[in-house]
Amino acid sequence: MKKQLTSALVYATATAFISCSGTNNNGTEIKDSSTIVQDTTKYPPVETGKANTDYKPAFEGQTRIAGVKTKTPYEGKVIAQGLKNPWGAAVLPDGRILVTQQREGNMIILDPTTGSVSAPITGLPKVDSDGQGGLLGLTLDPDFASNRMVYWVFSEPVTGGNHTAVGKGKLSADEKTIEGATVIYQALPTYKGKLHYGGRIIFDKEGNLFVSTGERSDKETRPQAQHLNSALGKIVRITKDGKAASGNPFANNKDAKPEIYSYGHRNTQGLAFNPVTGDLWNSEFGPRGGDEINIVKPSLNYGWPTITYGIEYGGPAIGNPPIQQKDGLEQPVYYWDPVLSPGGMVFYTGSNIPEWKNNLFIGGLSSMHIARLVIENNKVVGEERLLASEGERFRDVIQGKDGALYAFTDGGKVYKIDKK
Repeated sequence: MKKQLTSALVYATATAFISCSGTNNNGTEIKDSSTIVQDTTKYPPVETGKANTDYKPAFEGQTRIAGVKTKTPYEGKVIAQGLKNPWGAAVLPDGRILVTQQREGNMIILDPTTGSVSAPITGLPKVDSDGQGGLLGLTLDPDFASNRMVYWVFSEPVTGGNHTAVGKGKLSADEKTIEGATVIYQALPTYKGKLHYGGRIIFDKEGNLFVSTGERSDKETRPQAQHLNSALGKIVRITKDGKAASGNPFANNKDAKPEIYSYGHRNTQGLAFNPVTGDLWNSEFGPRGGDEINIVKPSLNYGWPTITYGIEYGGPAIGNPPIQQKDGLEQPVYYWDPVLSPGGMVFYTGSNIPEWKNNLFIGGLSSMHIARLVIENNKVVGEERLLASEGERFRDVIQGKDGALYAFTDGGKVYKIDKK
């Protein structure tokens, strides 16, 4: 990609007319011939801070891409607050939102039209809420309207430590409890730690579950991201009963866990399907520098900790020698240095702000903003920061039934982001 700019206004503002089509998360074709009005001016990159390293990207546009700005007037307003560490969210059929409260180990229901929050929903297994643990991501059964089944990820305390686990159960008719809660999957081995559980969960169009697991952060567990006999640092694909899904890439490898779909991940906390291509994308934490997004494909190795664009939190390089590129290891579509600290993410498929169509929105934690990424042909071509003045750690962002975006912060606030 040719270099886009040398100053803030290299190109004049123009209007783009784009016809979009693709597939949604369930593989259903989307057809949209609406006119999308965009500001096609190329601005300087939104990141102006000093990078932690002098590492060079593998290709132009892999980091610090040109900035973009939303032309449509929009606003982000707080519609609810006082939630207890909201971590994951899923939209119910009637438009209300089911939310996990990480450290509380329970769920609540948010009504986005009134901002009201239900009493805590009981009946879930005990969580280990130390460190980064607790009740994490959740998703609804594709047939939730008839079976009311919910699936969630949590840090499960057991003898000898804890691990990332997946539970399922039925939301009761009175919405006060989860009935028949059972643990269907455990990402082994167990480890006595408190960091990097991964925690996102999403259904594919075949009705199987993709689940992200972390490599538990510590140097003694970190190498297991590269080991196929370990579920740490992976994206796994399982059935509703927690078994390895049919067609997984390592099913015939006796030395590999059959649930593994991809490996070499550090700590994935965002999963979403691209509505245009149907591909699974992830966002994952790097160390100090090197946060990234990837297109997740079966059997591929995403490199951690062999390659990385980051360094240890204390400053030393990672690897001897430190390398960022190696044959057989996947390069990220995009990376950040300094870090975004990427949480949950969603591709926008609404029509409220047409210029956002098929853009990727990622919650930023330490960066305290929501990143909007414009993507063309599987490359990031523009980046914008939303709600950067709010001073909040954005843990998750989803699209509501009304076509607005809803963002959840570690401080317990819920923002509605929509056209003015």
